Amino acid sequence: MTSVTNLTRRSFAAMAMASTAAACAPRVPATEIEPPAPVSFVEGYGPIEDAGYILPGIPSEYLQGVNRRMDGWYNGEAGPNTLDVDPYAKFLYHVREDGTTTRYPVGVGRAGRSIRGTATMKFMRQWPGWAPTQNMLRTEPEVYGPFRAGIPGGLRSPLGARALYLFRGSRDTYYRIHGTNDLESIGNSGSAGCIRMFNQDVIHLYNQIEAPMKVIIRSPEESMRVDPENFGRGIELPAKIISAEELLGEEAVANDRPPQIDDV
Repeated sequence: MTSVTNLTRRSFAAMAMASTAAACAPRVPATEIEPPAPVSFVEGYGPIEDAGYILPGIPSEYLQGVNRRMDGWYNGEAGPNTLDVDPYAKFLYHVREDGTTTRYPVGVGRAGRSIRGTATMKFMRQWPGWAPTQNMLRTEPEVYGPFRAGIPGGLRSPLGARALYLFRGSRDTYYRIHGTNDLESIGNSGSAGCIRMFNQDVIHLYNQIEAPMKVIIRSPEESMRVDPENFGRGIELPAKIISAEELLGEEAVANDRPPQIDDV
């Protein structure tokens, strides 16, 4: 059974100190050239095989402090069996029936571009394809115009390894909770509005939940009530412009292949 702790800054600091201490083994003097040291990863963030792909591990520099997955007791205001997203502290909570939660770090949209309030995650997909919305094409044609026809699911897709689709009633909000290879964005603001997760985390979440599921995106007031110590965490990053050649060029297409998804 997985142990849980209260999700406080103190408990995260203790966890980080323990991890550091465990890694500090004395070095043995070498008489010859030492072989390269094996790369170690934070637990849960090493390389994984998924849908025929080998996803690289997440370097520890992106997992400092609270910017990693952790189990604990939920102390927010959402009900059980809910995804509770705090865009101001940059966390997503999977709230379970027994009062425990898994907290994931996320990246969110630039100021003014994030969804607010309550939605329903109606369905989710493995390695989904992506296409810009009409609003994206209208407001930033220079950025999204080359991708009008969309990008199929796979390593090139901006939605990463998994995507959860948010609706209000029967209306698609066009906001997604999804994976990303943009590691720097996790814990910060800078995406076009969706909620980004490390691919390792979105796969972990996908395997824990079922659709439909209630999703709550916290207001600034709720974030301040529940988690004042992390309110305003992260920075606002400038928009990253990806060239069409990088995703649609002959080399990019040749190096990608469809995911091997078992639907059984």
